Amino acid sequence: MSYAALDAARVARACKSALTVLESSDETSEAHVRKTLMIQRIAALAEAASESPAGGAIITLTSEEFWMVSKNW
Repeated sequence: MSYAALDAARVARACKSALTVLESSDETSEAHVRKTLMIQRIAALAEAASESPAGGAIITLTSEEFWMVSKNW
């Protein structure tokens, strides 16, 4: 599994965009709900990291997490 250290503020913005796309869909499958929840969690972590005063403006995502976010923005 590969990992990447990314700018947390950019990840948070990408997650918001992806959530807008996902929430505008009429799909109600379990996979869609799980994907939406996972992106919500990533968004929350990225937002918290971007606001960290200790220089924690970096978030590490797996390639699968990055793919999930980027596929929907």
